[in-house]
Amino acid sequence: MSHAQIKGEAVLTNAVGLHARPSVKLTQLAKSFAAAIEVGLAADGPWVDAKSPVKIMRVKAGKGATLHFRAHGADAAKAVAALVDLVDRRFDEEEAEAAGEGTGGAA
Repeated sequence: MSHAQIKGEAVLTNAVGLHARPSVKLTQLAKSFAAAIEVGLAADGPWVDAKSPVKIMRVKAGKGATLHFRAHGADAAKAVAALVDLVDRRFDEEEAEAAGEGTGGAA
């Protein structure tokens, strides 16, 4: 089972997408697992190392984009579930965005 590839996906619903702060949160969470974890904007890639802050920030995924995760290793299922949950929770920034930055739309 440790050789099985686990996949998951989540839609970015936070106002600014995968900017610096969410990128750091994602990579910190990914680093807490032993599994090899990758992220892509399409189900068939291209894939980047989820444990690399620089590579994750280069993904430049905006609001509405779907992040695809794939992982393999002993705790791959837990890793993918945790990362999907983090995205679903809007990186725990929902309150800050609601009170602070706008979406950049019409006033």
